[in-house]
Amino acid sequence: MYDFELPKRLIAQKPAEPRDHARLLVYRLRDGSISNHYFYELSKFLPADTTVVVNNSRVENCRWLFENSKIEIFIVQKLDPFTVRALVRPGKKFKIGSSLQLTPWLQVHTTDIDSDGIRTLHLSVPHDDKRLIDYEHVPLPPYIHQDDRLENDYQTVYAVPTGSKAAPTAGLHFTPELLSKIKKYHDFAEVTLHVGLGTFAKLTDENMAEGRLHSEQYFIDSSTAEVLNAASHITAVGTTTIRTLESARTLNDTFRSGQFDTDIFIKPGYRFLATDALITNFHLPSTSLLMMIAAFIADKKGFVEKEAAEELMRIYNHAVNESYRFYSFGDAMIIV
Repeated sequence: MYDFELPKRLIAQKPAEPRDHARLLVYRLRDGSISNHYFYELSKFLPADTTVVVNNSRVENCRWLFENSKIEIFIVQKLDPFTVRALVRPGKKFKIGSSLQLTPWLQVHTTDIDSDGIRTLHLSVPHDDKRLIDYEHVPLPPYIHQDDRLENDYQTVYAVPTGSKAAPTAGLHFTPELLSKIKKYHDFAEVTLHVGLGTFAKLTDENMAEGRLHSEQYFIDSSTAEVLNAASHITAVGTTTIRTLESARTLNDTFRSGQFDTDIFIKPGYRFLATDALITNFHLPSTSLLMMIAAFIADKKGFVEKEAAEELMRIYNHAVNESYRFYSFGDAMIIV
């Protein structure tokens, strides 16, 4: 139901230049119509009374590459100054009890492997040792060739607090000039959700049975909470922003400031409490992100899941037929 065929040529390997020249598919909830535009035209499609909300998390340089990229350590979590949890490649070099000399000054000792294959590694130097900077990279998604020239392109122009393992990609299309234009006519708010690796994960039977997903941390400051509580209409930029807004409203009748964790799974049948319109990229098949978009369509149009999934696939088929570019560096759509 959430699967589709995508020609490889439509998987974007680099962003539009400039950013806001990405294409923009406009889907109107009132009549199901679809039209083709460009992201720099976004302000024409925002409701007059809407508050635009973005996720300002910054992507970490958490991909460590050694020996001409033959060895990779992808930092998932830092436990203490010398201990990290990480995905590794190749796994055979990181067996429990083994030690690996990666540089003359960096030795890595594997102390544990969990059920997901994540290693616990003890480092011979602290993970913030300045010598590691030469080996640290922004983690481009697996379907994009690692190219350090794209590292700035894989950050939003408003990214501030570092903590994400992947970019909140719907925000990559904004330029400072477009933001200034939008802020002249609309309230604007920034929340923070640090994106985890689970954002790319395919759904499991366990997810479906428990109705829960991977946990992520989010923050809302007091001034942002005030703006959100005063909003009469909210346009969320990206699925991570939706996850933040809906998690915050699920906890309380109003938005409250603070730091929280969420494992919310938004799927058809969910009633949206905070989001009235959304801007999003085109997502990988069979993921929770597709189910979230279907849930939004179902809730706003009164559809059952099958109808919403079919409508979403109609939108995606249009995008494929019109040669929209997909995934992280791809084009965008607004559902309004």
